[in-house]
Amino acid sequence: MAHNPFSLEGKVALVTGANTGLGQGIALALAEAGADIAAAGIAPPTETEAKVKALGRRFVSIEANLMSVEPIDRVIAETLEGLGGLDILVNNAGLIRRADAVDFSEKDWDDVMNVNIKSAFFMSQAAGRHFIAQGRGKIINIASMLSFQGGIRVPSYTASKSGIAGITRLLANEWASKGVTTNAIAPGYMATDNTAQLRADEARSAEILGRIPAGRWGVPADLGGTAVFLASSASDYVNGAVIPVDGGWLAR
Repeated sequence: MAHNPFSLEGKVALVTGANTGLGQGIALALAEAGADIAAAGIAPPTETEAKVKALGRRFVSIEANLMSVEPIDRVIAETLEGLGGLDILVNNAGLIRRADAVDFSEKDWDDVMNVNIKSAFFMSQAAGRHFIAQGRGKIINIASMLSFQGGIRVPSYTASKSGIAGITRLLANEWASKGVTTNAIAPGYMATDNTAQLRADEARSAEILGRIPAGRWGVPADLGGTAVFLASSASDYVNGAVIPVDGGWLAR
């Protein structure tokens, strides 16, 4: 049989925040391409587990509150123990808090930064040690349109997602020569829990849709192909990239 560079057969992927939304969409795409899935997060990924197992893949659920770095070593250990390896890390767990910059609280700053950038870096560090030791690995960070733009009323989210673009490049610089690729996907405006408020605001929703050349909000499945590409050997010479999946938003 001809080698398929997009196949993830025999690979193990750890996806944070895979219970719903983008994380679930990515986990299912990786499973469809052949990967077994470990899912780490606060909420039980019951639906994701059922769908991954229906594809004939193994699944491990790991309870972890990524508001702190405390569970990170355990998450890696439970993945290795439960699935016998680790080849792909997807740092998807994320938090958003909205308020005007003049009113923004320290708690809303710290909570978002702790999950979105601090935990993502230290999860990459822990997985990276394993990847460097085995001579290969794939890290996929979830960036944002706000890795490129300023946004409105989301100071800590903007700071964290700008930071994700930065550490994606930093890790690529340090680890590319060790067989580890680090890239990011920057989703555009996606129909998920995080954007429920925006979609409920008719004027704001119409404003956003008016700028998306594709003319629709994205859905989690839209990220699947890019995730599989970045997780597979097809992307072995792609490193430090932040790939927008945005229906053309940034091109407007």
